[in-house]
Amino acid sequence: MEAQYTSIDLFAGAGGLSEGLRASGFKSLYANEIMARYAETYALNHPETFVESRDIRLVDASEVRHRLGLEKGELDLVAGGPPCQGFSINAPKRSLDDERNSLFLEFLRFVDEFEPKAVLIENVPGLVSFEGGGTLQAILQALGQHGYRADVKILYAPHFGVPQTRWRTVIIGIRGDEADPLSAFPEPVRNAPLRVNFTSSFEGKNIVALPTNLELPSFVSVRDAIDDLPTLSNGETGAKRKDYKTGPQNDFQAAMRNGSNSVQNHEAPRLGEINIKRLSFIPPGGNWTDIPEDLLPKGMKRARRSDHTKRYGRVAPHGLASTILTKCDPHWGAYFHYDQDRCFTVREAARIQTFPDKFRFAGSRVEQYEQVGNAVPPLLAAAIGRSIRAVLEVMPERERKIS
Repeated sequence: MEAQYTSIDLFAGAGGLSEGLRASGFKSLYANEIMARYAETYALNHPETFVESRDIRLVDASEVRHRLGLEKGELDLVAGGPPCQGFSINAPKRSLDDERNSLFLEFLRFVDEFEPKAVLIENVPGLVSFEGGGTLQAILQALGQHGYRADVKILYAPHFGVPQTRWRTVIIGIRGDEADPLSAFPEPVRNAPLRVNFTSSFEGKNIVALPTNLELPSFVSVRDAIDDLPTLSNGETGAKRKDYKTGPQNDFQAAMRNGSNSVQNHEAPRLGEINIKRLSFIPPGGNWTDIPEDLLPKGMKRARRSDHTKRYGRVAPHGLASTILTKCDPHWGAYFHYDQDRCFTVREAARIQTFPDKFRFAGSRVEQYEQVGNAVPPLLAAAIGRSIRAVLEVMPERERKIS
């Protein structure tokens, strides 16, 4: 799809949000990410983007805008995941003490400089309950003071084709008094089992986006997502690029393989002997409660059987994966492969996050897992991008900048 819309990405990470926005027709002109390795990965995959890896507080937003050749109001979207917890427009002193607070103010500084048509902020579900909802209220109020009508929803990634139990708080602001930000949120396109274990109401209304159509197709399972990837034994690295195990077995695999004829970032971390023993007792869909007590880690021998139900989990092939974290450590979740005696590789974690196979990750394997786990799933980002784009398309007197 030829990009007709323009965006910049702040607190960009490795580029999951931009990857999804690109698929929905946005061209990323600029990205800022302080972590050098993350920025390196972003630049590898978005060579056309001006990527800057330094403290955003040191960046002159006006210089960036002029370098991009944009007038105020010409940019379509400022997007990103700024740290929000701690932000309060009613506590100016605190803004000097709380780094997270000042970082959200930096995001607003770029919004003021570019005056984009839309603003997209993503964060964790816990943002809704932080300070009793006061932080979220302050963010929406601040966006209003800066010229944007804004609203918030909590989105469940499996509703948009992502094969893991991941939730994100999404704030969308549209410039103008007459704007309807709620129309810029995507509607779920799949059904999926869910369990809400966080505050889901804000200012008296439920903000979790749920399917309204019971006829939707089912979620994408873990097997659907990764079963065409090469088989590996525990600790096996093999060639840097590997052939696929099979042809694409479904639409998801075909989409992930678009533009790629081989697999990279697919090396199995080595589990120690004790974990291999533990794993031998765990069936698909099972967890630490299947491990004989004498083989359990010392701290878990005292745990109730109802606690930590995902720890040392072997993922159920026809279910959803655990939320992909910054390392696929079996002590923290269900990261054992369903029929191979090992943990997920970086590529499998990336597939579960819906990064396409052509997306390359820089750095060590530890750094690659971190980049994958911290990312916004591109398929979720693409759904949000399409819904924002639909709003932009009907905005009056829209000027497009196509380079």
